[in-house]
Amino acid sequence: MKPYPFTAVVGLPDLRLALVLSSISPAVGGVLVRGEKGTAKSTMVRALAGLLPRVDVVDGCRFSCDPAAPDPLCPEGPHEGAPGHRRPARLVELPVGAAEDRVIGSLHLERALAEGVTDFQPGLLAAAHRGLLYVDEVNLLHDHLVDTLLDAAAMGRATVEREGVSVSHAARFVLIGTMNPEEGELRPQLLDRFGLTVEVASSRDPDQRVEVVRRRLAYEADPDAFAARYADEDARLAADIEAAQRLLPAVKLPDEALRRIAEVCASFEVDGMRADIVTARTAVAHAAWAGRDEVTTDDVRVAARLALPHRRRRNPFDAPGISEEQLEQALQDAEPDPGPEDDGPGPGSTPPEETALPQGSGDTPQGGAGAPQGEPQQNAGGRQQTVGAGDTFKARVFRVKGMGEGERGRRSRAITDSGRTIGVQPVSVREGRPHLVATVKAAAPHQKARGRAGAGLELRPEDLRFALREGREGNLVLFCVDASGSMGAKARMREVKSAVLSLLLDAYQRRDKVGLVTFRGNAAELALPPTISVDAAASRLDGLPTGGRTPLAEGLLEAARVLRVEEIRDPRRRPLLVVVTDGRATSGPDAVARAQAAAGLLGGVTSVVMDCESGKMRLGLAADLATRLGAEHVPLGEVAAESLAGAVRARTGRAA
Repeated sequence: MKPYPFTAVVGLPDLRLALVLSSISPAVGGVLVRGEKGTAKSTMVRALAGLLPRVDVVDGCRFSCDPAAPDPLCPEGPHEGAPGHRRPARLVELPVGAAEDRVIGSLHLERALAEGVTDFQPGLLAAAHRGLLYVDEVNLLHDHLVDTLLDAAAMGRATVEREGVSVSHAARFVLIGTMNPEEGELRPQLLDRFGLTVEVASSRDPDQRVEVVRRRLAYEADPDAFAARYADEDARLAADIEAAQRLLPAVKLPDEALRRIAEVCASFEVDGMRADIVTARTAVAHAAWAGRDEVTTDDVRVAARLALPHRRRRNPFDAPGISEEQLEQALQDAEPDPGPEDDGPGPGSTPPEETALPQGSGDTPQGGAGAPQGEPQQNAGGRQQTVGAGDTFKARVFRVKGMGEGERGRRSRAITDSGRTIGVQPVSVREGRPHLVATVKAAAPHQKARGRAGAGLELRPEDLRFALREGREGNLVLFCVDASGSMGAKARMREVKSAVLSLLLDAYQRRDKVGLVTFRGNAAELALPPTISVDAAASRLDGLPTGGRTPLAEGLLEAARVLRVEEIRDPRRRPLLVVVTDGRATSGPDAVARAQAAAGLLGGVTSVVMDCESGKMRLGLAADLATRLGAEHVPLGEVAAESLAGAVRARTGRAA
């Protein structure tokens, strides 16, 4: 079945342009496509592969060397004078669950031991050379793999160092990642490594939505006939891309345009110099796409709109985006001084057209830590209020007890597929990296019986042993937050939200899954089902109202229910329960006894009780709750890492 035609996709002009510019100049660094599900992200990426020019490759080379300019370091070289053939550019898709060996390649261990031959098996990076590498749901990929992909995309080479073997090969490809922000964000340092970013959303125009459905149904009814309708348009677009690629080396970047780029990047206070470099490369690609041999202000404007939004984030919970007004002002400031005779725009001129930006873009962060907070808002009855959070801080690290086997992360100890080697897997476990010494030991006693003669080992599949490695895992961090009236004092609730936001920031950095249960009045509510979208939890917490009685038992029971469900859904991810309360129980009959009984249901869960009780007269109810839960008791003021360090220094007699 033919893929959906690129030119048949309705709307999405920014995404269309970003993909084309990255195809013209892979040095731009690829495209990150952010958007809700069902917005044709994957459809456009898969259709793009058919527009790329065909490539000449050396016959039999697994690394797709160009016969006219072969890679001198190709593991299968040298290729001087080797025959070649022409084939379409490849689209290589990277599965979310791909292992590192599959991505970068690996050594053929059996041949190395049995024949003494270094046989490197190329991975997906080699397969994508001179084509497209597509990573759907890139935000769900392990960070170290994302880093590997971005390194290869930026350097144009992949280097593998393992098992005493060093292999380097060319890996120039157009890297495209798609993600749904609702399922979690990429870390800012990884976001910055993508050259361009585009926010996509489904159209709210009924006519456009009708056309989308009409075309999709027509494609599903007869894919070949539908593709034929757009074949000429796709062919023209492919020819334009090829022409722009030929023009690209001749495009000049004058000093005036370079200064505009520097002014724009400086005005948005982006970190480092990558933004300037990417913006410059994108502007050059856009000039080639427009058929010009010199970069203009229009090229810089377009490049900045695509290269800077994801680099504006000053905080992991801030929404990406740039201010169109600030962009125009920066471009104007970079213009040469017109002199005293130029009075500015004439009476017939019009200001630059405003461009709609994604929700939350601009100079003011939207929600989350660091967002400006308003005054508490009360309802007509005055019984509930919403208090904003203060500044975040570096929080203490709380870990789950024991050894897990969950998703790779940075919180608790676990058996993982990376990390330090601590032993050998049981013979029945045949996954991960082979353990060389253990494999040799397993095969050595059988060499005589197998009739081995000469060098090498007679190796059989049953001899293979695999390494047991200890690393860190990500956990499920479930917050159970008391939002009752006793917590509603303005200063205290601001402090509570700051502490929880700081713990959420820590969970974001450690790749945890998070959930939020709140309780107030006479009931508990699952405010946010467990998700890896930590910024969603921050947003829910920021708008959390307080007031009413304290149904502590209901909060603990709801937390227990959520943990039971998650144990079935995601059994490998161990939970960490963080109960945020002053320990009071005032809702319903026998409130204290019911709370104590509910605590007994959570006895086997690693828990932390954040004690929010304040004032000179303290009842110690949160400490008692911690004892019943078997939890660590942490006063609210000691959640910060600096508080713990200060306490340790005080106990050891060191100067604070």
